[in-house]
Amino acid sequence: MINDCFSHDEERLLHNDAIKLLKTRLFSIATKSTINLEHACGKILAQDIVAPRDIPAFNNTAMDGYAFCHEDHKKTGGFFPLVARIAAGDNEPIEIPGSSAARIFTGAVMPVGADSVAMQEDCQPHEQDGQKFVIIPQGFKKGANVRLAGEDVKSGETLLKAGCLLRPQDIASIASCGIAELEIYTPLRIALASTGNEIIRPGKSVEKASVFDANFFMISSLLNSLPVEVTDLGILPDDKGVVETTLLQATKTHDIIITSGGASLGSEDHITSLLAEKGSRHMWQLAIKPGRPMCFGSLNDTMFFGLPGNPVASFVCFSLYIHPSLLVLGGSKWKEPRRFAVQSGVTFKNKKPGRREFWRGYLEQDESGVTRLHKYDRDGSGLISGLRHAEGLIEIGEDVTEISPDDLLDFIPFTEFGIL
Repeated sequence: MINDCFSHDEERLLHNDAIKLLKTRLFSIATKSTINLEHACGKILAQDIVAPRDIPAFNNTAMDGYAFCHEDHKKTGGFFPLVARIAAGDNEPIEIPGSSAARIFTGAVMPVGADSVAMQEDCQPHEQDGQKFVIIPQGFKKGANVRLAGEDVKSGETLLKAGCLLRPQDIASIASCGIAELEIYTPLRIALASTGNEIIRPGKSVEKASVFDANFFMISSLLNSLPVEVTDLGILPDDKGVVETTLLQATKTHDIIITSGGASLGSEDHITSLLAEKGSRHMWQLAIKPGRPMCFGSLNDTMFFGLPGNPVASFVCFSLYIHPSLLVLGGSKWKEPRRFAVQSGVTFKNKKPGRREFWRGYLEQDESGVTRLHKYDRDGSGLISGLRHAEGLIEIGEDVTEISPDDLLDFIPFTEFGIL
């Protein structure tokens, strides 16, 4: 990071400008390591995966049944002598003569001379003069129930590119190639802290002016969907010396620090003053609602994200800015959340222009069966109930001042941020 590389002239940075700055200036800070495949899910891949062979490696049957040559059906009238039995795992190649069939089981190698498989449920076994036969009805297409060599993946095909976040289906694909070890980006080390004299952890005795620390548990849970290792720095009091000592010490062993609270303009907001005095404050004060006092900077060689203290604002800022930033810093690419155009079920007037708003939204069908987008009826950035009720965020642009029913609104489902 270059000091002040995020500097800008606006008093409050517009959302799209903040995204542009983050996308163009962030880069991976993660190291690489090799791990066993069984531990790779949820990690970021650091190498391309190229298929070393065809998958499947051989023609095989997709189900239990009878293998036969499709052209022979007309000759035999569907009455085939059984000349072989082939099970999955049988390695010896089998060739069957024309106008005959083989009993075959799911996953077994197709015999030479056969190109189709009839399901056992559709066929009628028959025995005559000590010889076993099978009656295969008409209607099967050539190649029915046969998985061809290479139909899933061809040898030399790139299955996965470096930088992808590995999912269970990706792990299955890699395993099907016979690859047992992977090079991945080592999970980022994140120090997480809450701030404020009024904040206490659940389980403590509550005082009248105390507030339970919802942010730590929310943010640490959000981090669970990312390849990171989290250290709990606890709750930092409104004491400049303690804040400075704790966070500077954390820079020695962590790649990133994330705090909630203390990032505004108050005399007890020591996060922004620490960045200004001891580090670099690259981005601060956004033209969004909720989440205006979001800040981003660096302290020594450690990246720093300062979230607002109100839970809804903290949730929104983490999802929009920190989640994609951590992917980039961890070796992946910026993941811009998809917006889905949905008809409004909302009437709203007199929205303040000049700032982008993110409402807590949910989908609901009206009496005619049309799915419409509704907002939670209260907008307070401390109301966690709005997040709990919502299914995603409604994004309202800076120039929009009112919303009418049937307007198309941009809806970002929480699943776009890895949130179920």
